[in-house]
Parts: sequence; structure tokens; C-alpha cells
Amino acid sequence: MLKVFLVEDEIIMRKGIKNNIDWEREGFAFVGEASDGELAYPLIQQTRPDILLTDIRMPFMDGLELSRLVKQELPDIKIIILSGYDEFEYAKEAINIGITDYLVKPVSGAQLLEAVKKVEKVILEEMEQRKFLETFERERQENAQLARQKFFRRLVSGKQPVSVLLKEGREAGMDLAAKQYNIVLFQLFFGGEVEGYSEEQNTAVRAIEAMTEKMPEVLMVELGLEGWAFILKETEHTKLERLEQEFLERLEQAVCKESSGIEYFGGVGQAVGRLSELSRSFEEANRAFAYRYIKARNQIIRSGAPVETPAQNEELKLSALRVDKMDRRILERFLKAGLKSEVIHFLDEYLASLGEHNVQSLLFRQYVTMDLYFGAASMLEQQGYEAGILAERCGDFQTMPAVFSTIENSREYMGRVLETAIDLREQSARQKYSTLLKDARGYIEQHYDQENISLNTVAASVNLSPNHFSTIFSQETGQTFIEFLTQVRMEKAKEMLRSTSLKTAEIAFAVGYKDPHYFSYLFKKTQECTPREFRTQA
Repeated sequence: MLKVFLVEDEIIMRKGIKNNIDWEREGFAFVGEASDGELAYPLIQQTRPDILLTDIRMPFMDGLELSRLVKQELPDIKIIILSGYDEFEYAKEAINIGITDYLVKPVSGAQLLEAVKKVEKVILEEMEQRKFLETFERERQENAQLARQKFFRRLVSGKQPVSVLLKEGREAGMDLAAKQYNIVLFQLFFGGEVEGYSEEQNTAVRAIEAMTEKMPEVLMVELGLEGWAFILKETEHTKLERLEQEFLERLEQAVCKESSGIEYFGGVGQAVGRLSELSRSFEEANRAFAYRYIKARNQIIRSGAPVETPAQNEELKLSALRVDKMDRRILERFLKAGLKSEVIHFLDEYLASLGEHNVQSLLFRQYVTMDLYFGAASMLEQQGYEAGILAERCGDFQTMPAVFSTIENSREYMGRVLETAIDLREQSARQKYSTLLKDARGYIEQHYDQENISLNTVAASVNLSPNHFSTIFSQETGQTFIEFLTQVRMEKAKEMLRSTSLKTAEIAFAVGYKDPHYFSYLFKKTQECTPREFRTQA
């Protein structure tokens, strides 16, 4: 319901306009009145009406001055001037201010209502146009985000020619020309976990995105469950070392400013001078990023940074072996969230953190291997797997003396155990995601006709963050959320076109589109014919 505010110094006319028109029955909310512009202005700021009716000649502040002030603060407001002076100069000034209509007194209630109704139509059309643009922009952003993810994977693979990368980068909105490059990998954890949905989480994500947008030398790529990748570029005006320092400071500030309950971890690669070498920078960033399972959170690690290791100047003795100092949480953290592509890096850093000298000891190596094995077995049992599934797939180390014969054999076995555990974990997750996506599809089927249904609302219905949900949805279904929602709406629309005599505009409204023009555009885009043509064919 649109809101109307009236400013008129003649009390009889003001009361007549207010009382002689049944505003509520006509579909409007009469939210306030005032006798001059000075009194009206603070009330207008408070009530924020859609339509302002104002006399032009009033004491203290006239209608034109009031209109100028209101238009500066509320540019979308529609103003109808009421004047007893049919003079060109007033009309010309009103046009310059952006007045919607200019009525000469005396004005009957029917004339005024007719003018207000015309303005209402304009406002509603503008609202629909804004919603159309917002929907279109949401779809464009989601598709662009997925395109950037895929391009980034090709970019750091080291397998694409530079000319192709530059061209694809421009198409993805990424200017890759620079003197030097580096990559930063970054992830947020909410309540200690990656998953979950909260407004606090969304606020932190938006803060990071807003901060990055203000730094043209930094290109951001959303990596879904893996957080973000940031490509830092050295330009003529910004040296890479200084850019890194400034960016990392801003990144930590953006996170810490939003909430004390948010944890983070980052890994910084090594600078490279060629785009073709960006894969090396990514590899080094990944190596540093793997420390998020080993080291405490709320820090950003640089590639090549020294790692604290146990003292190596003493022989390992059974009496001196402090197994209680080994933190099982490090292993559990990796088993819960690590990727197969990170196994090599994780093992390198995990064993290094225990001390290479200690790992050379057969006794210590046996303990580490057994601890890793039982940790993986415990995680899989929690996922619902049988206790012996690891032994079946990786072999039982108790019957394989060769596992402990060399450091390399032990490392290879531990890697096999971790990769197998991650494969089984992902298999279990897909089953969980199957249930989750079934619930999400059910929510969409029930609410597809609501205009305000969005990625955020559906993600919240299954208690996931929008980014996490978007990644899972596209990975598991092969469609973006917008594509699936559009498909559901189009199928419902086709049912109505076949089985009812409803007009196209009525069907558009029934499937969640308030703008029939946007509905017709999407219908033709997805079905390769107009709604009318489809009905004729059906």
C-alpha cells in the first residue's frame, strides 16, 4: 500500500482532501499532514511517503523549497503540486525540481484521486522494473561467480597458454596484466566450523567483499567450501610487497571488526613474475594454507615460513616419548574438512611439525602411523561405516611389516589412509547432501510462487550459508540455484498455459514474477517460444 502525505496551509482544503477521499479503500495509506513545508519536512523524513501532495504558496517554507529538500533526501518520491496560480514560472521551476504533476486549484476530489492513481501506476511500474533488474543481477552474479571459479582452476593449472588466459580473464571481468603476482588463500570459520548459517557470517563475508572491491589491484575468487583465493597484482603505482602488507592488514581488520566469534586462516604464496608461473604461487599458497589443520587459527602464514619443531639434539627414548603432547585435534580437523589434493602438503607439514629426527625412529613412526590410522577409523565409524573398512581398502599394517621399514613407506601408507578416509567421508557427505538438497527442492516447490524467494532464504531453510549452499547445489545438481528455480517456475507456467485460460500476466504472477514482461522474456529464453506460441502449440 503506497503512502500519501499532504501539505496544505488552508485548513478547510486540507481537511477536505484528507476526509473526502477514502484513502484506504482506494489502496493508499494516508500517513500525515502539515500546514507548511517547515513543519512537514521532519514528518516526511519520519514517515517516508511514496507520494507528496503539497500546496505551492505557504508561509515559512513554500512547496517548491520543500520539494527541493525532499527530492534530495528521497529521490524516488513522487510530488504533486497544488497551486492556485496558473503561472508558467511556477510550472517551469516544478519541472526542474522533478515534480511529477502540477494541478491548478480548485481541484475536485475526483481530479486529485485520478492524478494520484496515475502516479501510483508510475511508482508500481518503477518498482517492478527495479525488481526485474535485481532478479537479473542476482542471476548474473551467481553465474559469474561459478564462471570465475572454473576459470581460476584453469588459471592455476599451468596448462593454458597465456594468450588464452588473458582473453578468458577479460571475459570473466579479471584484468590479469601485471608486473608481478601472488596468491592468498583465505577461509573463515564460524563457531569453529565452516558450515552453518547466520547473519553474522553474512556480515563478515560482505565486509571482505566490500573491502576487496576498493582495491583494484586485488582480484577475488569465491572458492565455495574452500573459502577465497585473492590474486594480488603489482602495478606501476603499487609495489607487490607493500600491497601484500596492506591487503593482509585490511583483511584481518575486516574479519575482526565484525565479530569476536569468527576465526580465520590464510596462506600466502610466493611472488612470481609471469602469469604462466601463477601455478607455482598457488602451490606455495596451498602449502602454507595446509597449516590451518596444524597451527592455531586467526593467523596468516607465508610460504616458506619456519615451522616450530621438537628438539632434535637428543636420541628418541621410550622414557622420553611424550605422546600426550601430540594434538589429535590436528588430525581430526584435517579428516573432517581436508581435501584429497591437500594430503601431500598436510603430511609434509604434519610430520615436519613432529620433527624429522623423531620420525626417523621406528618406534615413533609406528606410533604416528597407528595414531593416524585409528583417528581415521574413528572418524569413519562416526560417519556410520563398519570398523574394518579402512583395513579392507588400505591393508592392515599389522600384517605388513614393510609399512614401517622406511619413512617413505610409512608416509605412502599414511597418505593412502587419509585419501581413502576422505573418499569415504565425501561419499557419506553426498548422501547427507542428497537429503539436504531434497529438502531444499521441497522448499522451492512450496515457495516458488513467492517473489522474495532467494538463494539466502532457501539456504537458511536447510541451515547452510548462501555460499556453501550455492556450491553444493551446483556441484550436486549441475545447475545454479537460479537456473533450477527458473526451471520449476517455467514448468508450472507451462502447466497453466496448457490447462487454464489465465492471461499471461496472471500466470506470471502465479509463478512468482510480478513483472509479466520479465516472465515473457525468461519464458522465451528457456522454452524458445513465447507463452502465446506455447499455448497455441499445446
